[in-house]
Amino acid sequence: MSSASITKIELVKLNIPYKEPFVISLGVIPEATNVVVRIHTSVGLTGTGECAPFVFIVGETQETVFELAKKVGKMLIGKDPFAIGERLHEIDRAVKGNPTMKSAFDMALYDLLALKANLPLYRLLGGSNKRKIHTDMTISIGDPEKVARDAMAFKKAGFPAIKVKLGTTSREDVARIKAIREAVGPDYPIRIDANQGWDTITAIETLKALEPFGIEHCEEPIPHWNNRELVKVRENSPIPIMADESVFDHHDAFRLASMGACDYFNIKFSKSGGIHNALKIIAVAEAAGIKCQVGCMSESRFALTALMHLVLASDIIVHYDMDSSLMLDADPVTGGIEYLGAGQWILGESPGIGAGFDEAFMESMEHVSISSSIT
Repeated sequence: MSSASITKIELVKLNIPYKEPFVISLGVIPEATNVVVRIHTSVGLTGTGECAPFVFIVGETQETVFELAKKVGKMLIGKDPFAIGERLHEIDRAVKGNPTMKSAFDMALYDLLALKANLPLYRLLGGSNKRKIHTDMTISIGDPEKVARDAMAFKKAGFPAIKVKLGTTSREDVARIKAIREAVGPDYPIRIDANQGWDTITAIETLKALEPFGIEHCEEPIPHWNNRELVKVRENSPIPIMADESVFDHHDAFRLASMGACDYFNIKFSKSGGIHNALKIIAVAEAAGIKCQVGCMSESRFALTALMHLVLASDIIVHYDMDSSLMLDADPVTGGIEYLGAGQWILGESPGIGAGFDEAFMESMEHVSISSSIT
């Protein structure tokens, strides 16, 4: 039995503007409004986690995460930080939903366990650091001329693929992809993401119209709750379908796999509740023969570093949408994954997640410390 205990929990509101507002079918995102959780222990180790709430996807905001995390933090004071299963079960029993908030605590606990083992997290998860990981780059919704310019800029920068946000009208979306394909040529990989923006008929019509443009896959073409119709879209689409907003956890993954509703799962910590459930989604995917992508919301390079550890622990993850920190106007992260250009990330061998935050930057953010338990 571990003699360690959680002595203090810090919560920080992490606000970082985007270089330019990011536009998807669900709304406009002007800045990252994240929350960082730091769990301090009696053995001198500190674990860090970060989450990025998107209210129109998960129903959480920075404010709700921050306030609820205070209550969760009080509940964890004095508990064993290395009994991850017990801690996450307690959080799940105490709070329904709120996967984004839970993901920050999950990440911090995994960071602690890997630090205790003196291993990089990917090794604790059974992985190896042999693969080269190249992220795609995302283009937000815009007029055809702008998205074509953005696509060419990303191609020239060496990104191996682009992901284009769609989900308005069929005519507008086809015009965007047509302009991009004409700009980048016939062989450059294009992926699309409708963010639930189409109905079933529009989705099928648009996907058929996009067939000549060589699209690799389409994320979440219709509303997330409409799994039965997603089956119909997949059966009639010439383009492979990726589940994103419809797959939060392993229960969703099992249901979609059982229905034959998609070709890929997109795993994001802020949807899954963190690493613990992400590993369960991967297990379902492996059993069902479904490949995975990892994605992000507005995470800094810290959370992307944690995501990289998951990538290195599973060969079933074959697509990497790890570009959020490249869109932000500041990088307060120390250590962690290093960007080499041309979309390539590399990870070092530091124990734990292997990243932290600049203390001066964090001090400038709103923050609170919790050191007493709920009585």
